Formats: sequence, C-alpha cells, structure tokens
Amino acid sequence: MKTYFARDALLPKGWARNVRIAVNDQGSLAELTEDGEGGEPLRGPVLPGMANLHSHAFQRAMAGLTEVRGAPDDDFWSWRELMYRFVQRLTAGQAQAVAKYLYIDMLKHGYTAVGEFHYVHNGSDEMLLRHLAAAKESGIAITLLPSLYRWSNFGRQPLQPRQKRFDSDPDFILKLLEKIRAHASPDVVAGIAPHSLRAVDVDSLKALVSSLPKGCPIHIHAAEQTREVEECVVTLGKRPVEWLLENMNVDEHWCLVHATHMTPGETTALAKSGATAGLCPTTEGNLGDGIFPLLAYRAAGGRYGIGGDSHVSRDPAEELRLLEYAQRLTARRRNLVVGERSQAVGTTLWLEAAAGGKVLGRNMGAIALGARADLVVLDGDHPDLAGRSRDAIANAFVFSGATNLVRDVMVGGTWAVRNGHHAQEVQAANAYKHAVAELLA
Repeated sequence: MKTYFARDALLPKGWARNVRIAVNDQGSLAELTEDGEGGEPLRGPVLPGMANLHSHAFQRAMAGLTEVRGAPDDDFWSWRELMYRFVQRLTAGQAQAVAKYLYIDMLKHGYTAVGEFHYVHNGSDEMLLRHLAAAKESGIAITLLPSLYRWSNFGRQPLQPRQKRFDSDPDFILKLLEKIRAHASPDVVAGIAPHSLRAVDVDSLKALVSSLPKGCPIHIHAAEQTREVEECVVTLGKRPVEWLLENMNVDEHWCLVHATHMTPGETTALAKSGATAGLCPTTEGNLGDGIFPLLAYRAAGGRYGIGGDSHVSRDPAEELRLLEYAQRLTARRRNLVVGERSQAVGTTLWLEAAAGGKVLGRNMGAIALGARADLVVLDGDHPDLAGRSRDAIANAFVFSGATNLVRDVMVGGTWAVRNGHHAQEVQAANAYKHAVAELLA
C-alpha cells in the first residue's frame, strides 16, 4: 500500500485534520486515520475527485463559435443547427484529439471521471472507441454511454439528413455495450444513453432497458427545453419527467440530465425515485435553457451531480458556483445550498455533487474506506488559500474565481496530474490545435 498524509481533508462528515490515507493496489482507500501521522505529505488540502456526469466531448471544439446571433429568436434550437453543421465535418481522428485535450483539461481542474454521452456513431463503433482511447491516454476514468437515437422528434418523425450520423437502434447499442465490456476495468464502465423521449420511441426505449444487466447506468436528456415539454405532452400525454417516472423503473442507476422544467410534483417525485439529476449550469446558461429547481429538489432529498455538457467550461468549481448563483438570482437571497453538517456553501456543493458521481457506475465521490482513491489536492501555497482552514478552503476553491487552485489529481490510486501539470498536456494541446484548424478551414 501507498500511504499519504493530508493536513486537511474533506471527508463525508466534513473537514478533518491530520489524516493518514492508505491506498491499496486496487486503487481503493484502505485506511483513513484522523489525527494520524506518517506517509508522503500532500502539499495542500485534499478533496474527493469530482465526476463530470455529462459530456459531449466533440462540442469542446465549438466553444466560442456560436456566440453571434444567427436568428431573430436565437435559442437552443438555432444553436442545435450550428452543432449539426459542425459535426458533419468531424473525423474520428479529430474526435480523439479533441477528447484527449478535453479530458486532460478536466483532470487539471479536479474532475476524475467522465460520463461520455456519445451519439456520433457514423454506423460503427470507431468514434466510441476513439473516446475510450482518449480516456486511457489521459488517465481519466470513463463511463461510455452509447446513445440510442432513432427519430428527429416526437411521433417517430424520420431523422433529417444532418442527423443521420446519430442513427442507431437497440440492437446496435447492445453491440456497442459488449464492445465496451471487452475493455471493462475499474476505470472503464459501460452504460447506455437513450438520447431523449423526442429521439427514442417508447417501444425502443423499453426494449433496450429490458435487455440491460442489473445495475447498468442509464442516462437520458429530459425536460431541457419548454418546447420539448409541450411536444411531449401532445404526443405522450405526459411531461417528460412525469412520463419516465410513471412508465420506467427509474431508480439509483438512472441519471436524468438537465430536468430543468418540472412541476413541483415532478420535482418531489424525481427526488424520491433515487435517480440523480445531472446538472450542467454553464451549458444550460449558455443555451438559455432555464434554472433547475435545486432548493425544492434538495429539500425532498434529491441527488444531483454536475456535467460539462458542451464544455464551455471544464472547471467543476465554476459549475458549482453558477449553480448556487442561479438559485440566488431566483430567490434574491444568498448562501442557499447548505447542509446539516455545514453552513458553508462551497463544502456542501462539493460533497453533494461529488457523491452524485456514483451514477457513473463506480464507488467514487467520497474520501471514505472502500471508495476509489480519487483525490484532488489543492495548491496549499496559492494566495487564495492563504490562512484558510476547513470550510473556508472549499469556499475559496468554489467562489474565489481562481482557475489554478488544483495542484495534484489522483485517479484510482494513480497520479494523473502533478504540480498542476499533466505529462501529455503539450502533445495533446498541439494535436487539438491541429484538429480544430482542420475543422475550421
């Protein structure tokens, strides 16, 4: 076993001092001793690694390209048309270069796992396996979520020509699932992602879910847009979240991504289901989606995590900061997301969102015995952490606005980032620049 010593560590119960941490050969936490001593000193406060629950990696290369009004009523749907045009040019090699650069950037900011919600199939498994290769090269843990995408809209409307690259059926997705399982490890998990109720008909959804092994992660977009909700009511007679809860066995293995537009009844019911809400504040803000009812959802016991989605941000601290700020703007009050153990917003947000990482199918998101050794070591010498202890550490991390507070990152017992750097960051950046230059030529 390898043994480390943390002066300050964020445990599930809150901050602890002088924590001795032992990591076994399987990459799990085998010993945690408070007020201990001995082991390699970690050079800053230690937090559990964060999961990025929702990623469309290729969209990283689009960041900043859609911030010009292209329609009188520019919204999610007009943005989607730009995304379709962009993805038509994407090659497998470019997708891998973009994903690897993205995953390294995620690691450097404190993400230790990613859920890759993958729908650019091109009729084969090549694109999917390129993302697997990018994850392995970068060192991030990945849950690959091949997406079932059958229709352009509710009512089984045929895919439009620019959507043909996404075409799939349940048998195709199950075959991709087997491909992923051939590479299964603690760092590689297989799940599925029915894209949305507008892109997947009821029969296909039920057929796919009924064919899955027990415990398989299931991620789905739901109620991101009001138009989607309205069209779902017309076609299925229910709102998206309402329909899923009444017709599918939604439980702790499900992640409903966005779930932005819910009634109070849906909000409570989703919280009681045990599912995780996958919230993507920076993307939801970028697209003008709306604001998730986090306070009511938490009050009902709901689980949540965060995702980068279109990757206009790769920083979990920024996602959490915007998540809290949106609630403040709605309620016109401050310091809203607090817990029973701590009235500190930064501590509460990090602990709760990190715990949501379990919906990626691995025991992560907490510095606890038996959990994965996914550790984020902050830079104890950074000016924004000067003089801080306990809750003030997490509050500074989330709310100071600094983007370089992460010093070291461990994924499953292996260091992926040291002294703020990744061993392949320069190579990955050069490959990314080349891929983007080709895409924009």
